[in-house]
Amino acid sequence: MDANEIGLFSLADKRLAYLDQRQILLAKDIANASTPNWREQDLKPFAAAIGSFSDAGEPVQTNPMHLAGTSGGVAQQDRMLRPAEKAPDGNAVSLQDDMVKMSGNDEAHELVTDLYKSYLGMFGTAFGRS
Repeated sequence: MDANEIGLFSLADKRLAYLDQRQILLAKDIANASTPNWREQDLKPFAAAIGSFSDAGEPVQTNPMHLAGTSGGVAQQDRMLRPAEKAPDGNAVSLQDDMVKMSGNDEAHELVTDLYKSYLGMFGTAFGRS
């Protein structure tokens, strides 16, 4: 069985590919921090990039003792936009903002790879492999 046939692993692969592309764009921004008229580049949030990965729809409250779910969640944090400040040469790159984005990107990458490894270990245990 191919691990990518399992939705969780397929989603993890898509997330890692997204994070790699985002890292490339952020690195270009930092490399061009002194290039006149350079505009920051970034990808749209991951949830919007993959669209509806599953047809699960809205969260459903299955027990009256549970809290009702909401759509959106963590991905909404990436949508906080503010007008880009420009340097006198027209450059709109903020090194501080890009470094924060790179740090968040690194943390997301580490989280996905840790989850991937954990689930591979659980599947190995379930199938009797050490």
